[in-house]
Amino acid sequence: MKVNNLLLGILVSVTGLSSCGNQTKETMETSDYSALFPEKESFEDTIDSKATKLYVIKNTKGLEAAITNYGGRIVGLVVPDQDGNPTDVVIGMDSPQAYADATEPYLGALIGRVGNRIANGQFTLDGVEYSVFKNNGPNALHGGKKGFQYVVWDGEQPNDSTLVLRYKSVDGEEGFPGNLDVTVTYTATEDQGLRIDYEATTDQRTPVNLTSHAFFNLNGEGSGTINNHILQINADQFTPVDSTLIPLGDQASVEGTPFDFREPTAIGARVDESDMQLSNGDGYDHNFVLNGDGYKQAAKAVGDKSGIVMEVYTDEPGLQFYGGNFMEGKNTLKSGATDEYRTAFCLETQHFPDSPNQSNFPSIILEPGDTYKTTTEYRFSTQSVGE
Repeated sequence: MKVNNLLLGILVSVTGLSSCGNQTKETMETSDYSALFPEKESFEDTIDSKATKLYVIKNTKGLEAAITNYGGRIVGLVVPDQDGNPTDVVIGMDSPQAYADATEPYLGALIGRVGNRIANGQFTLDGVEYSVFKNNGPNALHGGKKGFQYVVWDGEQPNDSTLVLRYKSVDGEEGFPGNLDVTVTYTATEDQGLRIDYEATTDQRTPVNLTSHAFFNLNGEGSGTINNHILQINADQFTPVDSTLIPLGDQASVEGTPFDFREPTAIGARVDESDMQLSNGDGYDHNFVLNGDGYKQAAKAVGDKSGIVMEVYTDEPGLQFYGGNFMEGKNTLKSGATDEYRTAFCLETQHFPDSPNQSNFPSIILEPGDTYKTTTEYRFSTQSVGE
């Protein structure tokens, strides 16, 4: 299948989720979506003297999400494809120990205190220099050595569609100042979305930049490359990076570059072009400066085989698009497949990388007495795609 033919088919053959008609409804009523998830018993373990569990939340329209309190990870997310077949669009593993042992630390995880990179693992706040463990070459990544992906959250499921996770990050944890109380609420919404609401408070000034590191393949876990997925990002600019993926401090236009996803484009259409920024990231691993303020659509992706559409909504100013460049096939997923090179992608809503060291970027400093609040939703529908 040629990418240009696929793109044409997607652009001219749009249908809503309801267009699947009775076939979708009948399939959803007779299918056990949870059969695509690991058994809950396989997540019953003890880590750091705290019990780990697997929770399942769902709406009434066929969306189900499996989430563990170990790292707040999305283990699986099932939605119907264009033919009504249940499809797990988030890659994951089958036990807490599998996540703990994985060479990819961030599969499906909640990320904090500070998502993305901090240059040299250092920042200065109120005249005091703080150091975070360097776990990504010369830099700190996603909160340091033991970020939020490796902690056990306190979980509460008040109803079928909602999971509330709480964690207290104590003063000095991974080098960050202040006691930070974090609440993350996952909701399976009736508009066919998985919404993530983040809240945090602190007793000292501290940087906070929370996100989700779900790895998506809209054709289903283990279904092969994501390079033929069609992606659109509502951003006129991105933040160029150096060879260690630290922003250079400016915002560059996407015009005329491989980073122009303002129109729907196959992920892999330009990933192998000769471009210094692509070389620095071994492909796409860059922050996009989203157009508009407030809550808005940040991106849209379409599975080239499944017809599953995922729209990303957020009130964050940035979106990190990661194309799976460092996946090496070393981890066995819950389906039995392995995490091969570029078989999943991430769309991480966020403030910009290295914000504590970049005065011209939006601040991520949380003040005592203030409440950090941000919302992201991954919303699903279908489009008709074919050969």
